[in-house]
Parts: sequence; C-alpha cells; structure tokens
Amino acid sequence: MTQPHPAPGAAGVPSGARPGPHVVLAGGGTGGHIEPMLALADALTRRTGSTGGDAPDLAPRVTCLGTARGMETRLVPARGYDLRLIPPVPLPRKPTVDLLRVPGRVRRAVGETRALLTELGADVVVGFGGYVALPAYLAARRAGIPVVVHEQNALPGLANRIGARLAARVAVTVPGTPLRGAVHVGMPLRTSISGLDRAARRAEARAAFGLDADRPTLLVFGGSQGAASLNRAAVSAADALTAAGVQVLHARGPKNTDVAVPARPAGAAPYVVVDYLDRMDLAYSAADLALCRSGAVTVAELSAVGLPAAFVPLPIGNGEQRLNALPVVEAGGGLLVADADLTPGWIAAELVPLLTDPARLAALAGRAAAAGARDADERLADLVLGVVRP
Repeated sequence: MTQPHPAPGAAGVPSGARPGPHVVLAGGGTGGHIEPMLALADALTRRTGSTGGDAPDLAPRVTCLGTARGMETRLVPARGYDLRLIPPVPLPRKPTVDLLRVPGRVRRAVGETRALLTELGADVVVGFGGYVALPAYLAARRAGIPVVVHEQNALPGLANRIGARLAARVAVTVPGTPLRGAVHVGMPLRTSISGLDRAARRAEARAAFGLDADRPTLLVFGGSQGAASLNRAAVSAADALTAAGVQVLHARGPKNTDVAVPARPAGAAPYVVVDYLDRMDLAYSAADLALCRSGAVTVAELSAVGLPAAFVPLPIGNGEQRLNALPVVEAGGGLLVADADLTPGWIAAELVPLLTDPARLAALAGRAAAAGARDADERLADLVLGVVRP
C-alpha cells in the first residue's frame, strides 16, 4: 500500500514543511520501460528544498503503476517504491479479431486507473510507454491531471504517440524522435552507471572477473537473455582475439549453457564466459570496447560512461535498434554492423585492430562520452516538477 508523507513536525520533518507533490509513474513490462522509470523515481526522491517562503518542501512522493504480469512486480518493490496494479491493455501489432476487443479493455482500464489516481491524489502522471502507460494517460486526461511522456526509443510506440498528444511536456532519449513538442533530455539512468568512473574502477573490475590488469578487453553481451548470433561469432573468433593479446568478458545468457570456449594456454589472454552480469558497472569498467545489441538503455548507458561499442541491432522489429545507435555512431563513438554481417572474420578484421590500437580506442571513448547524457534523470525530474500545479 502507498504510505502517506510524514506530517510536518514529525521526527526528522521540519515544522511548517509543505507536502511534496505526488508523482505517479507508469511504466511496466520490460526493463526498457522500468529502468528509466526507477531512475526518475530516485531523482525525484532526492529532491528537497523550497519553492518559495521560508518553509522547505518535502521530497515528492512516488507511486509506480504496473500490471501483475510484468517485471515491475519484482523490480519496483526491490527498489523500495510502492507499486499499484492496473489492468493491462495489450495492443495488437496487426489487424486481428483481437483488435475489436481493445476499446472495451481500454474503457475498463481507464476507469480503474482514474479511480486509483483520485485515491492517490496524483499531481502529475509520467508515462514511459507500453501497455501500462496508455490507460494512465487517458485516465489522467479525464481527471485533469497533467501528463509527461518519456520515450526511450528513436521510433515511438503507439502508447506514447497517443500520450504525446495529451501531454503537457514530452521528453525523448534520441534527438529527432518524431513526437510533437519533444525535448531531448536523454535516458534516465541509475546513479551506479551515470556516476561511474571507469578508469578509477578498472583494476577492481578486472580482478573481480579474473581478467588481467593491463590487457585490452572486449565485453560481449546480448541483453539479459544473451544473443545467439553474438555468442556464435564471438566464440568462433576467440582464437583470433586472444592470440592478439585481447582478453574477453562474455555474458552468454542464462539459457545458453552450450556456449563455451576451451581454456586458454598458460600465459595467454583470458576468455571469461559468464551466464549473466549483475554488476554492469564493473563490466563497463573492465572493458575497452563492447560488442552488443543496441537497445535504448544499452546505448544510453554505454555512451554515458564513455565506453565505445560495436552495435549489432536486433534484426527483427521496426528497425528502432539501428536508429537508437545511429547518433553515437555518427558522432564517432562506435561502430554499426548488421546481424547478418557479424562473423568471426569481421571481428578479426575490424575489432582486433581497434582493440590493439590504444589511441583509436581513446578517441572512440571520448566521442562516445560526448554523445552521452549523465544527468538525464535530473533533467527529466526538473521537467516533471515544472508542470505540477501549485
């Protein structure tokens, strides 16, 4: 259940303090929606201060909306935030008979969500797209509550295209995202990433993964579940990489236990295979270059920490992963290779020379960092609080 603000004069709360606004965040289903939502929640709860007069304001209160079937049921409570569940409204990608059922589902979900927003006393609703956001946008509009939309991808989904038409403000991660009135703020990131000093953590990180302290290092990962094409290409290029003195940290994915590399000879560069990386801050710190997909959060994190990458966009979908990576690649902070073109030969011809050229790597890293945004969480928090009515 949502907990009320402590009353002014309670322990640790200044007498006369004004209650902070109640911000309701709608983003569920995938990590691409949930992670920026939680990063914004953290930025909001760090806020205290005064907007006028002598009495300070309490930090904003945050409630997250989600559905019973999404990752938010695990991730949101683990970060200490209240989660309230609403009915999901999945939107068919193609015209099917299921499309006829959508209006009824939307009406029911909007009605329940509006009642919940009234119960919570919401001052603003912030949506991150997906099937949680659409009923939240419509319910907020009916209740007269201002809406802020944040779009993570270069190509917005249906929920955010609708939400942008109702919103007081629209924020985007990728410049040029086609939403009316959009402001580029970047991707809100958790502070363990946005505040990361890779150089300062490098020795610690390489030791944690059993890597040598001074060898050039390639990080291979394909998201939380791994990516079969990246796994095949990297493992097949293992000999070329390690023979050139390049060590590898490879997250194969928990379901890809058949991915393995024979032990390297004594004194050779290590090739370390793990199922999953639960400390991305250490993985980024250990690496000089990444070979990875180009989901919105991945691109934003890599550029924020200044880690260049060879991006391999997912070959299915609407092409948004390629567009996510383009601003960094065009800025000179990374490479782009089609999934079909990612071969062991390509890795040997393109990545081995790069990884063994410290000056080129340093130049790529500098341009990647210049394309990134470390303060997107604070910029989005400013935008959100700016639409709250006094």
